[in-house]
Amino acid sequence: MNRLAFTRAALAALMLAALAACGKGGAADDGDAPDVKGSVLITTTAPVSQPFHDTVQVWGVAAGDPHRASTISLGHGGLVTALAVAAGQSVQRGQALLRIAPDPVARNAFLQAQSALDLASGELKRTEQMAAQHLATQSQLAGARKALDDAKTNLDAQRALGGGTAEETISAPADGVVTALNVNLGDRFQAGAALLSFAPAQALVARLGAQPEDGARLKAGMPVDVQGAYGASGVLHGRLDVVGHAVDAQTHLLPLQVSLPPDAGNVLVAGSAVQASIDTTSYTAWALPRDAVLQDDKGAYVFIADHDHAKRIDVSLKHPAGATVGVQGPLDATMRVITSGNYELNDGDAVREHDEPADQQESAK
Repeated sequence: MNRLAFTRAALAALMLAALAACGKGGAADDGDAPDVKGSVLITTTAPVSQPFHDTVQVWGVAAGDPHRASTISLGHGGLVTALAVAAGQSVQRGQALLRIAPDPVARNAFLQAQSALDLASGELKRTEQMAAQHLATQSQLAGARKALDDAKTNLDAQRALGGGTAEETISAPADGVVTALNVNLGDRFQAGAALLSFAPAQALVARLGAQPEDGARLKAGMPVDVQGAYGASGVLHGRLDVVGHAVDAQTHLLPLQVSLPPDAGNVLVAGSAVQASIDTTSYTAWALPRDAVLQDDKGAYVFIADHDHAKRIDVSLKHPAGATVGVQGPLDATMRVITSGNYELNDGDAVREHDEPADQQESAK
């Protein structure tokens, strides 16, 4: 019995010793694991130097170029007998726009001039026959010839005044748009009255309005990107032609005019609302993702990864618009600017990148 008890006690002691050894081995393994507590996981990017432009945002309308748009009128009065178009309608060269009946007085004067021409022509023939028979003097022959010339001149004048036809058709001088229609069916109008306004298809400009305080930054010749204010219309690349020097009394904005490319009529129509972006000052800055730039009471700053620690660098934010911003400061293309994880950092905090294994981070220390 004493031997059996001794054997059981020995086995129990061996088991306890084995358990103790396991406990020590686990502690050793824990001690060998790298300690990354306090190290912030980050991603970085390299800054890229590139040109930026400050921009001015403006709004306005597309309109016919005043240098090529025209007002259609007649040198005589008349009556509108037919309207073939409406304001804002696109037309083709030679397409009928209006039909006009001449003024009755002008028509009557033309018919009288036609009769006078026929009479003068007959008188000249008789006078020439009489002169050949020595029955008319050379003075009488000269007078007959002058009467015929006067009759022709008078007839041409009456034809120009619109009396030569029973109905006159006004046609489009080119492909374009009827921007305004100033008469209605049955209207009588006087000579020189504006009947309609016409803008050629390849003669659009953008009339815009800028805030007065932006006027000092704008100069003729600056590039402008123009697109429709509503919908997904294409962007047109134009040029700033005119910068007003007086604020418009109605809009309280500074008037601008932008020339558009010849194919602008394929994207915009006269009278449509547009928005535009005008490139002003050009400069070079470091391009960074927007999330890389932080702000506090001291201003804008970024963190760079410097020997596995975060280092703060103060910058000035020059181009804040868009997903990529432009900053200026003591950066260079070899630096690794922190783009994520930076909101958790303070200057000098330990960092490690997403693609860097933890054991490499620990051995680097």
